[in-house]
Amino acid sequence: MTDPMSRAAQPAPVSPTPSTAGAPKAPPQRPPLANPNAAPVLAKLTPPFSVRVAELFWILSFFVGGFGIVYYFIIRKEQLPLISDIVRGVEDARNEQTYTTAADIIFWSVFGVLVGVLLIQVTLLVSFMARRPQMRWWQLLTWVVQVVTLGLSLELALTGERAVPLRLILAAQCGMVLLALLASVMPKALAWSARKHDVVRHQQGSVSAE
Repeated sequence: MTDPMSRAAQPAPVSPTPSTAGAPKAPPQRPPLANPNAAPVLAKLTPPFSVRVAELFWILSFFVGGFGIVYYFIIRKEQLPLISDIVRGVEDARNEQTYTTAADIIFWSVFGVLVGVLLIQVTLLVSFMARRPQMRWWQLLTWVVQVVTLGLSLELALTGERAVPLRLILAAQCGMVLLALLASVMPKALAWSARKHDVVRHQQGSVSAE
């Protein structure tokens, strides 16, 4: 049995301390290449896929609609007598000049609506791509005008064999406009329009969108 006095006389164990004399010092951290607190800046980023699809369908509808307008102008000599016959069928007690004048008014009215709506849609597309507010509602209104014009013209201004292709052309134009409108109301397209501007931050050589 160990004497308590001898146990007390023994030195306390000393914990080993690591030697740092020969250890290399850690290199200092590299300074960041960009300030993480840099102010955001405006940038022009690529629109979402749905916005680009909407723009594509709008552009295709412009080409189709423009071709239909040119074709309608070309066949006007064949269409005017047909329109006169339709007007004469409503009331045949007038003189021939009245029917000719009425046919001219109907033809050029439809022609003017087609041209006017197309030009307005081009302007609205430019405003839509610039993220102007409420553009979708105006674009929808132009589509409604196109559909109503086509419906009223089927039995009045778009009669005869040569007008059959024009009916298909104008119907295709309305379909493309509808597809463009549907693509423009996708969630990412709505968020893109609501954002108004693209804001980016430069962080350590990378660019992140806000």
